[in-house]
Amino acid sequence: MVGDVSMTVMDNTQLTAADRCDRCGAQAHLRVRLANGGVLLFCAHHARAHAEKIKQVAVKLEGDVSLVN
Repeated sequence: MVGDVSMTVMDNTQLTAADRCDRCGAQAHLRVRLANGGVLLFCAHHARAHAEKIKQVAVKLEGDVSLVN
């Protein structure tokens, strides 16, 4: 159950210009690690747009975590 997993935030994890948003292909600023081992990358726009859902499913956030706060 995802609700039972505590989320870890790692502010210092840098994403590079090679990291691209899974939704639109723009440069990713947020990496979301999921309980099942999956990883999603979001640009600033899509991270903000999906912030509430990201907070529900994320086990770990890396990069610019201020986008979902």
